[in-house]
Amino acid sequence: KPYHSWERGLNENHNGLLRQYFPKAKPLDQVTQADVNKALAGLNHRHRKTLNYKTPWEVFCKMAGLDTDNLLGVAFMG
Repeated sequence: KPYHSWERGLNENHNGLLRQYFPKAKPLDQVTQADVNKALAGLNHRHRKTLNYKTPWEVFCKMAGLDTDNLLGVAFMG
């Protein structure tokens, strides 16, 4: 339901995390692809309590059977 933010906890949490990179005062037409890549890398490599303090990147790699030691540098190269 619109305007029922208490029903959208995960969505609101992610909005708050994104606001660290893109404040409300910054027009989105001024956001570059490099800015988006930086935010993406920051969010995917941020430890999460719900993931037992692992990063989403670590969890994804484990589920996909990927070697994180070899892929970690690739994620930041963009």
